[in-house]
Amino acid sequence: MKNILLQLDGDSQPSVFDSVVAVDASVDHLFRHANVTPAIVRDLVHGLMFTRGPKDLHHSAIFVGGSDVSVGEDLLKAVTKCFFGPLRCSVMLDANGANTTAAAAVLAAAKLLKLADVTALVLAGTGPVGQRIARLLARQGATVRVASRKLDRAESACAAIAAKIPGAKLSAVATPDEVTTQAALVGVSVVFAAGAAGIELLSEAGRKQARDLKVAIDLNAVPPVGLAGIDVQDKAVDRDGVKCFGAIGVGGTKMKIHRAALEQLFTKNDQVLDAEEIYSIGEKL
Repeated sequence: MKNILLQLDGDSQPSVFDSVVAVDASVDHLFRHANVTPAIVRDLVHGLMFTRGPKDLHHSAIFVGGSDVSVGEDLLKAVTKCFFGPLRCSVMLDANGANTTAAAAVLAAAKLLKLADVTALVLAGTGPVGQRIARLLARQGATVRVASRKLDRAESACAAIAAKIPGAKLSAVATPDEVTTQAALVGVSVVFAAGAAGIELLSEAGRKQARDLKVAIDLNAVPPVGLAGIDVQDKAVDRDGVKCFGAIGVGGTKMKIHRAALEQLFTKNDQVLDAEEIYSIGEKL
């Protein structure tokens, strides 16, 4: 029986990127839908779900993408509400690549540091990728500083993560300028830059002054990069005693995780792959 992937995208055009990865993951048939809202999810999912018996539903799966992560989260909720009894399909959320990117970034750090022993700083930690990085780090036992230009936003992000992970070691920090960012780096072993494209979050001089820093991971490929002085292709490159990763350096792992997660969707029909599940897949690669 052929493997069918239903791609649900809230944007005006389905993501070509996500479609290409699906093809590379050996999906036999790809059904792409744009402008998807929660109101129309049920009919799309039921069309996928009711055409095959329970024993064959592992050959049908759903990918929730799009550029807006909050929209993707709403679509995921709508999808899972469609399932009942044995009638369900596995589903993966990776809107804007947030889950696979966060997983790849945290795994890069985990190869060099024991995360349970580190203090980490997540710059732009209130964004979709930043929050997922903080969430994954917290689950690994790390002490996590969630940074934003505005303290109230960082506090809200910490509260949301703490609600998912009781006992998480989180603190909110405001980093509106270089001075406050430098202060937030004191005692930090690993820093992640998860900001919007083209926004520098830490200068090269500021990075060099961070005496406790051992690993620096920047996820912005559009110049200027988030962590100045790091090349987008850096992959554990030593710069001033710090192992550095750029967006492309992390991107290879992100792509492997994306493909592996899609392939796993078709192994059984009751999986919901969000940040933690996707991270677990990455650990096995």
